[in-house]
Amino acid sequence: MKTQKENFTHLSASQPIGIFDSGVGGLTVAKEIKRLMPHENLIYFGDTKHLPYGDKSKDAIIGYSVKIAQFLLEKNCKAIVIACNSATANALKEVLELVQNQALVFDVINPVAEKVAFEIHTNVGVIATKATINSGLYRKSIRKHNKFIKVDELATPLLVPAIEEGFKNHAITHSIIYHYLSNQKLKNIETLILGCTHYPLLIDEIRQYYGNRVRVIDSPNIVANQVRHSLEKRHLLNEQNPEASYDFYLSDLTKNFEKISKKFFGKSIELKLQVL
Repeated sequence: MKTQKENFTHLSASQPIGIFDSGVGGLTVAKEIKRLMPHENLIYFGDTKHLPYGDKSKDAIIGYSVKIAQFLLEKNCKAIVIACNSATANALKEVLELVQNQALVFDVINPVAEKVAFEIHTNVGVIATKATINSGLYRKSIRKHNKFIKVDELATPLLVPAIEEGFKNHAITHSIIYHYLSNQKLKNIETLILGCTHYPLLIDEIRQYYGNRVRVIDSPNIVANQVRHSLEKRHLLNEQNPEASYDFYLSDLTKNFEKISKKFFGKSIELKLQVL
């Protein structure tokens, strides 16, 4: 989504990349950014005090997102990645208005929608939070690029709380996945977009449900590639940093976030409490 005018000459490759989400979901994007751009310093904000965003009002999501974006600007970030579909669907415009040319802004819906629209897809399914599905942004974004694609969207609100509670490879998540994916709305899909950055934490279980019948899109990889390409194009990719730093800020310290962040980033990371 290109709504920013190009004027990023004041930015430096050495500045960090800021990433935010309501909880652990954005770590799937942060992990891919770390893998593709190992020399980048990352600052992550998880708004664990207010999760899940998916059942919050649009105004509430805007309020949280703008405050976090302001915090990341104060941390001198050259780029801000809205690693949350609910925040993208409800607050992207407001974040762009706040940030303007102070940093590059990336979201997690438009890069995925664009890629799917230009590949060979006919029937696409989207599972996401209520806030994302109610916005209709996936359908609009995909059909803006390719009006012939059929898009079926389904709200799957129980998945984020289950993931935040640590129910991975568990009978509870198996039951929830079966309940949602067997819905008639998704009956004829050939491709499934995981429209929440939490959901890739269950990607193996989701793929197991479908076998080889449905292609499950790896959204974090698509988003991280777009970030890398965009920074590279503007000569803002950090390739000189021998030891990247990773700072994690949470609005409420939770055990599950600690467990997953250490699994992705190493046992020595420190979680800092930051109430906005």
